[in-house]
Amino acid sequence: MAKKTIKKSTVKKATSKKASPKKTTIKKAAPVKKKTVLAPSTAFMKPLNPSKELAAIVGVGPIPRTEVIKKVWQYIKKYNLQDAKNRRAINADDKLKAVFGGKKQVTMFEMTKLISNHLK
Repeated sequence: MAKKTIKKSTVKKATSKKASPKKTTIKKAAPVKKKTVLAPSTAFMKPLNPSKELAAIVGVGPIPRTEVIKKVWQYIKKYNLQDAKNRRAINADDKLKAVFGGKKQVTMFEMTKLISNHLK
């Protein structure tokens, strides 16, 4: 029996290549943009004197325009003067009629214009 000789050069060794783990790149979230807070306009914060009609609702003395609108809305909600069907409409009572120029009903947008006529 003859022995078969195998040349080492012809025999290929089974090399096991290890699969390299896939590199997952973690994306960083974009930096959060900070909202720039604008300083309130000094025109809105300037205390103004309300007329006699408006003073009956918001009080006497100089008051900023923003506070006037807040107090008028408090008055409207307190006496339930917002229209039930059309929530944009304000039904005026006697005090508000004087401010609204005798109108029985105004919209929210008209209201701010009419109120600004009573501030000096």
